[in-house]
Amino acid sequence: MNERSEVLGTGVSRRKLLLATSATSISAIAGCSAPSSKKEPIPTTVSEHSSPDLEKWVDEVPCPGVIEPTGTKNGQPYYEIGMREVEQKLHNDLPLTTVWGYDGQYPGPTIEAQQGEPIYVRWQNELPDDHLLPEDTTIHSDLIPYDTPGVRVVTHLHGGNVESESDGHAQAWFTRDFQETGPKFEKNDYYYVNDQPPTTLWYHDHSLGITRLNVYAGLAGFYLLRNEHEQELGLPEGEYEIPLVLQDRSFNDDGSLFYPTAVSDDQIRGDDPQPEPSIVPQFYGDTSIVNGKAWPRLSVNPRKYRLRLLNGANSRYYNLTLLEYDETSGETGADGPSFIQIGNDGGLLSEPVEITDRLELGSSQRADVVVDFSDYAGQTLLLHNNAPSLYRGTLERSEETKPLPEVMLIDVDDAGNGQDPSQVPNELTTVPKLPADTADRHRKLWLSTQTDDYGRMLHLLGTQDQIRGYKLTDSVTENPMLGDTEIWSIANNTGMSHPIHIHLIHFQVLGRQSLADYDATAETIDTDTFESPRPFELGWKDVVTVDPGEMVHVIAHFGEYKGLFNDQTGEYMWHCHMIEHEDHDMMRPLRVGTDSDD
Repeated sequence: MNERSEVLGTGVSRRKLLLATSATSISAIAGCSAPSSKKEPIPTTVSEHSSPDLEKWVDEVPCPGVIEPTGTKNGQPYYEIGMREVEQKLHNDLPLTTVWGYDGQYPGPTIEAQQGEPIYVRWQNELPDDHLLPEDTTIHSDLIPYDTPGVRVVTHLHGGNVESESDGHAQAWFTRDFQETGPKFEKNDYYYVNDQPPTTLWYHDHSLGITRLNVYAGLAGFYLLRNEHEQELGLPEGEYEIPLVLQDRSFNDDGSLFYPTAVSDDQIRGDDPQPEPSIVPQFYGDTSIVNGKAWPRLSVNPRKYRLRLLNGANSRYYNLTLLEYDETSGETGADGPSFIQIGNDGGLLSEPVEITDRLELGSSQRADVVVDFSDYAGQTLLLHNNAPSLYRGTLERSEETKPLPEVMLIDVDDAGNGQDPSQVPNELTTVPKLPADTADRHRKLWLSTQTDDYGRMLHLLGTQDQIRGYKLTDSVTENPMLGDTEIWSIANNTGMSHPIHIHLIHFQVLGRQSLADYDATAETIDTDTFESPRPFELGWKDVVTVDPGEMVHVIAHFGEYKGLFNDQTGEYMWHCHMIEHEDHDMMRPLRVGTDSDD
């Protein structure tokens, strides 16, 4: 399972020769320069477009290689990882697709680090002068210098308990060779302390106003944090541990990425002319992509595998299970093996949990699962998704846009080698509980919907005092003190589910309640009245789904807690991780301070 994504060339136009000169630090990449052309964008909606009809299950799932340090800094491993434009084969029947990739590959190389051993990373912008996809310059036009030459990028280590200067603030962007930088830019070399539980993190672009485009172009990769305890549990490892990033994309006939440039008429309020191109409220592609391959298949032996699942889609929810599959007829059969979840966004669970129904993953959420294929030798399985594109926490499909039920095929070998020394222990680690009665503060937060100056849907984050929501540039309202424990009760007053991500910290889900049962005058909460967290929401989380008409309660400690995590202060962010939403103002500053702050 060490096959690399095929990277077959480097696109060059006026895009300087440095695009082709940066050497990769992992297995060799074949490269040849090829010119690329840019067409004027034609406003097109998701509903109007269909990708070429591709044969499913042709290509094997590639596994991103592990990148090695380029040297040391202050005695710690030091990485230089360039962001480059390349052409890559995303499906056997598609022409080469121009994408952006960390270290020149999509998805980017996996960074592996050890708990307690810091690393430095210089994320180098080696991208072309012009964006690969059309930009809507009406988004945050008061904050973004759209006339600045070069593409703006900044990398966020999602789930990283890191210093604010290295968090990848949306306004800490920079252009090629750091020629231009955003107002929050602090340093060239990011410092990741890695003082947190071992887990599945990921890195991706976080640049203000174009995160949706940069991630869609390919700027994302895995970051796996390990420690000795985890490695001694006997879990599947080596070739039997596979990171899988699930995404959706759409293509034009020439193999290029399609991304909508116009909003559907039914999503506009009013008669004002629309910008061309325009941001869209959500994006749903019609092609399943796993580790950079369209409609792929994964070959496994009849034994246990550890799958590190990441929802890397812009907007789409996945509600996953494994089903027996008849490839000849294309029909699904009985249930396949279950997911045994061993870890979440923030690390291992205290004990494994069997997911007896389906595993829900909102955008950016991770699930560390073990699947035992022993009883399915010689069979074919389908990784199946039944989440509607417009997700509301149910299977209602009244406004379906682009369903994506078939994600990936899994072929179980009919023999294998007969040996499987791996195990799933009954106890995995100690996850200390954050008791609700220890909270220093209770914040009541709201997800709301308005329209912008063009009549486009605008999702915002608010508080009990401002339910209609604040803009990104409004004054900070979430300002916990270092060492405090807080309960955040997040109410969804919109018509769709939102995956809410809080930078810096990890939290625990206390439970849910209907907004109909919410008492705004109550000074305390009664956790006994909540619907318990779902099985896949146990342990440490950095993203939580809030469905329409409900309030989700989470509890977080800001700083070191019982030997876990570390103390950090400064400005961070919290936002919806449907990337179109965060680009369009569903993002707020979060400032962690100390008693000595003014």
